[in-house]
Amino acid sequence: MCTAPAKAQAITHRPVITAAMVLAAFRRIPVPKATSITQPAGKTLVNFDTIFHTRADAFTRTVTLLGQRVRLDIKPSRFTWTYGDGSTAVTTTPGAAYPAKTIVHRYPHAHATMTHHVTVQWSATYSINGSAPMDVPGTVTTDGPATDLRVAEAIPALSGHGH
Repeated sequence: MCTAPAKAQAITHRPVITAAMVLAAFRRIPVPKATSITQPAGKTLVNFDTIFHTRADAFTRTVTLLGQRVRLDIKPSRFTWTYGDGSTAVTTTPGAAYPAKTIVHRYPHAHATMTHHVTVQWSATYSINGSAPMDVPGTVTTDGPATDLRVAEAIPALSGHGH
């Protein structure tokens, strides 16, 4: 009795994508440079709450690594505000426009132009071919453009006629 040789089963192994490979791909993705926005814009007063905020929205990118689909969910995770007078603040939110006043700074000296900007740290999670998401073991940081803000002094003056 003669038996036919067993057919070799095709075993396919997907190449292993490492977290380091995902981090390298994340660092190649262009992320937005957020602009530091002030209220009032362009000019503020000494010892006055100047509101700071920016726009930095989460986004998704899909890349192919070793022939596999890798989805990156990217979001801003830290904001470093450089006010231009030697002081900084770190927040986990982008702030908000008036009337929220979530991020404010008071300039102690008038008659100066301050150059402020925001640095945004971006974090991400990833999934390979629809797997459960995992944290990318690193971040990407972008510096927003420098913006000038004039700090002026206001002197109160009474006006009008008494009754």
